[in-house]
Amino acid sequence: MQNELALRIVGDMKSVLNYYQLDKLKETLIDHLSEVQITVTRNHEDTAVIMDNNTNLMEIFLSSKRVEGCSDRTIGYYQAIITRLLSRVRIPVREISTDHIRSYLAEYKDETNCSGTTIDNVRRIFSSFFSWLEDEDYIIKSPVRRIHKVKSRVLVKETFSDENLVMLKDHCKNIRDLALIEFLISTGVRVGEIVKLKRSDIDFENRSCIVLGKGNRQREVYFDAKAKIHLEQYLKSRHDKADGLFVSTRAPYGNLSISGVELIVRNIGKISNIPNVHPHKFRRTLATMAIDKDMPIEQVQKLLGHVKIETTMHYAMVSQNNVKMSHRKYIG
Repeated sequence: MQNELALRIVGDMKSVLNYYQLDKLKETLIDHLSEVQITVTRNHEDTAVIMDNNTNLMEIFLSSKRVEGCSDRTIGYYQAIITRLLSRVRIPVREISTDHIRSYLAEYKDETNCSGTTIDNVRRIFSSFFSWLEDEDYIIKSPVRRIHKVKSRVLVKETFSDENLVMLKDHCKNIRDLALIEFLISTGVRVGEIVKLKRSDIDFENRSCIVLGKGNRQREVYFDAKAKIHLEQYLKSRHDKADGLFVSTRAPYGNLSISGVELIVRNIGKISNIPNVHPHKFRRTLATMAIDKDMPIEQVQKLLGHVKIETTMHYAMVSQNNVKMSHRKYIG
């Protein structure tokens, strides 16, 4: 409330003070009002107006994220997380304090029993939202600034073994699923990238294709001879006129969705008796295999479409067998 009152006073003085004077006035008001307890009584109508205003600000923020190139899936996740906060706090965003955010995160963790990584993801979304509000002058200072990164255990994430990959391919029930698995294994593309691919995107001669990744960034990826053979067989077996590279097996043969691809690989994993089978695991496996075979990390970064090389290092977990062999070779 103190921040909101300070902003109102500064706004009323814009016509008589210059920028420097307004800035000094704002600093002085925040300093002195921080020592004052202000209580506001609101009725039901006031609360409804507050929620509408908060929702409008959130929608403007989400629009800015769309302009930046965020996917619909990411936008939906941002919206769900921010909406939950605003529905719980139910005060103007200008009045949301660091204590409000901390209390909410603590309650969220207790209610959902989620990991530290999930809590930090929620914190990062709040940081993005309130930093945007600050940059756009809707608030004076982001309340998330003083909330640091949530510590969590660093777990070695699983990858597929060679045996796992063979079993997954052996348990594909049709040519489409086999082509899909082979494509995931050899390209390491994101599931959101594979569902956007069209038949015309595939360059069979060079065994490559252009995918549209995060932030609307294009990059070229490559597939091996096995994937080429199974892709050609799959496309020749199709009698539909759909443009999509991977489509449903029944009319009207629509493009596979992200959830559709996830369901296919999960079911193949169940039949193969392999736990935790999902599209992203193929991506992590490719990165690990590339690193283990001495592919330069910069090239792995390019292959995966990462902006930061630290992200590539997070995905590429060097296998324990290689560590063991190196220990025996160099240390004894």
